[in-house]
Amino acid sequence: MEWNAFGVAERLMRYVQIDTQSDPNSLSFPSTEKQKDLSTLLLQELLAIGLVDATMDTNGYVMATIPATIEQEKLNALKLPVICFCAHVDTAPDCSGTDVRPILHQQYTGAPIVLPDDPAQILTTNQYPYLKKFIGKSIITASGKTLLGADDKAGVAIIMEMAKQLSTHTAITHG
Repeated sequence: MEWNAFGVAERLMRYVQIDTQSDPNSLSFPSTEKQKDLSTLLLQELLAIGLVDATMDTNGYVMATIPATIEQEKLNALKLPVICFCAHVDTAPDCSGTDVRPILHQQYTGAPIVLPDDPAQILTTNQYPYLKKFIGKSIITASGKTLLGADDKAGVAIIMEMAKQLSTHTAITHG
């Protein structure tokens, strides 16, 4: 199996465009109803890849099981643990989650990145030295007026792509 990094990027870029901004003053779960918009999409995607037990509860929690590719007797003998992959869909209340415009910068060169919706925001390797680790790779930024919302929609995108890959490549042995 070849890992589909672009699948993760494509998912992340779709997911960050869904406004899931949280409300720190809310007493409800989720803290805003709009967070369920992404949860509903995730549920639809899980069902579309064949995870028939995928569900969403009244709080917007989405759950599904990827069936094992090993017989139950062998699983019991191997004593493999059940693993839960978990990520949250809400984004910080500090900045609007409306009209997020993600930008994929393929083959980042290390040159300054000017965010088009606010040209005063420029990402440089001098200001953010860790960017040097990503030279030659693809990175995703927001356009300058909003947070990207990658915490933790990046985790959600990775989990969803992993679920798709494990569901469609049944030759991969797993519990």
